[in-house]
Amino acid sequence: MDGMQVLVGTTKGAFLLNGAADRTGWTVTGPHCGGWGINHVVGDPETGHLWAGGGGEWFGAGVWRSTDGGETWTLAKLTKGTMDDWAANDPEFAQMIGWTPDPLPFGDEFSQVWSMAVAHGVVYAGTKPAGLLASHDGGVTWERVSGLTDHPSRPDWNGGAAGLILHSIVPSPVDPKKMWVGISAAGVFATEDGGATWDRRNRLANAAACEHHHHPAAPRDGETGHCVHNIAHGAGQGDLLYQQNHHGVWRSVDGGRSWDDLTEGLPSTFGFPIGAHPRDRDTAWTLPLNGDMEGRFPPDAAAAVWRTRDGGQSWQALRDGLPQTACFFTVLRQAMAVDQADPAGVYFGTNSGSVFASFDEGHTWHEIARHLPTIQSVEVLG
Repeated sequence: MDGMQVLVGTTKGAFLLNGAADRTGWTVTGPHCGGWGINHVVGDPETGHLWAGGGGEWFGAGVWRSTDGGETWTLAKLTKGTMDDWAANDPEFAQMIGWTPDPLPFGDEFSQVWSMAVAHGVVYAGTKPAGLLASHDGGVTWERVSGLTDHPSRPDWNGGAAGLILHSIVPSPVDPKKMWVGISAAGVFATEDGGATWDRRNRLANAAACEHHHHPAAPRDGETGHCVHNIAHGAGQGDLLYQQNHHGVWRSVDGGRSWDDLTEGLPSTFGFPIGAHPRDRDTAWTLPLNGDMEGRFPPDAAAAVWRTRDGGQSWQALRDGLPQTACFFTVLRQAMAVDQADPAGVYFGTNSGSVFASFDEGHTWHEIARHLPTIQSVEVLG
């Protein structure tokens, strides 16, 4: 595709922000996806194809797909919702919405698709309650990744405030058999055999040095805490990962087998998104919030994205162009993205409907869209 495209998932559908190759002239299209709440929109940079996952109690769960850059969309409906029960018992309502009694592939097993990813010719979807699906035909049909969904530790998984959700899907950029996922509140899981088997990976790199906290999501028992909020793959072809947890920011250089605490220097332990630089392994961005019980807005009601240039040894607040008074928005776990340009662009969306972008790796910020519905995810193509 020509130019840049920012993919935005909201509570009232998917929106597309289209800009020129120099990241100017942004326009907005939407809402797409039939009025569904959309939790995550992703795209394939090689084909420009798009997938949007979402749903809820009324619609059930499903994945919308577009093969023409977002002009038209087709739904793969995966589970039933209240509308299906109504339509099954009301022929007039069924006719009005065009409902047919075709069986759905997963019945009522899950209520929403929460996360999406595409890599190595496969499209992935994470669900609520937590499960992982894969599609080998571009999102037309789906199958369970049963090695994770039926993991032996599953009886011990506990839902966070948003429920038991699989929200981060991080494929290896080079190895199609390797992938990481984040589940709240069960932790990080990894596969190195294409999803047949999975390891649970939450071990602290230096548990003895970790200060004990009384918060239920805090690190303890030699582990980071299982309420993962977001995972990002670091630059390069290795196994570098960054993690924003419910109670801290962490870095792993060995694919999650051990994690180092990077929280010192940040204004709080709490936040949702994290982004990694596409070429510099030591650069990452996060957006701390004041705490889960304090309102979940920027500390002192002044927005800042925090950046590290040295792998988390130090952090810098980046505020130029962001609101510095009476700022009470929240940025959710999938609502930050980093593009491939040089210098890298960083984007985030707020629950108040704004999309902010920096085209100089965070030094200055610009509002490129406003007044959208509650933003749940941001990704970028181009």
